[in-house]
Amino acid sequence: MDWCGKSDSAIIAELGSRLKEVRLRKNFTQEELAKRSGIGTGSVHKVESGKVVSFAILVAVMRTLRLLDNFDTFIPKPYLSPVELLKSKGKARRRASKIK
Repeated sequence: MDWCGKSDSAIIAELGSRLKEVRLRKNFTQEELAKRSGIGTGSVHKVESGKVVSFAILVAVMRTLRLLDNFDTFIPKPYLSPVELLKSKGKARRRASKIK
């Protein structure tokens, strides 16, 4: 899927739709998912209908649906090449450079 070509609202709607599909495959009602996640039923409805919710709510829903391992694919840990590691002398980057 071409995520970069989609608007933010389209991406949020697609994620909500996929989470709903997972919930239904696991045979949870919205109420059950909300209770197990420690959030309100309205929050589950918002997630599934593509409304903006906090990251904490998204994490709670994904934890309950056992999808947290997907964060490694979603946001991979930054990789430093051996050359970059030598240049940085083993120090982690703390800020971005100014655009010239």
